[in-house]
Amino acid sequence: MPKLDHLRPSGLHHNPAYSHVVTASGARTIYISGQVSVDEEGRIVGEGDLAAQTTQVMQNLGHALKAAGATYSNIVKITTFVVGYKPELRPIIGKARSAFFEGMEPPASTLVGVSALAAPEWLIEIEAIAVAD
Repeated sequence: MPKLDHLRPSGLHHNPAYSHVVTASGARTIYISGQVSVDEEGRIVGEGDLAAQTTQVMQNLGHALKAAGATYSNIVKITTFVVGYKPELRPIIGKARSAFFEGMEPPASTLVGVSALAAPEWLIEIEAIAVAD
């Protein structure tokens, strides 16, 4: 198992939804392309529903992690892109996403509002970096 340290720097507000700093040591770094809300057949899941799309995106990240011999606990950084982001959307995303990090320290995280993704029905895309032995 890689060694991950989730640091809480003094002078920075502690937010339980993400870690400001994660240091990682392990044998492999895994880069996962942005995942969107499609199933194995390429069909949209949760059209128009941000919570459902976030859940599907996180499940897709899980499939990618598993293929690389890793789990959600190996994620050190995620970047989330949300179409038409407004602050009131953050709790929806956070609730759906937090279920996948339950019982563990969350990764470092960045959330970016965008005007569009590659397909008009996609509301959210998440990419990840993980470290594993």
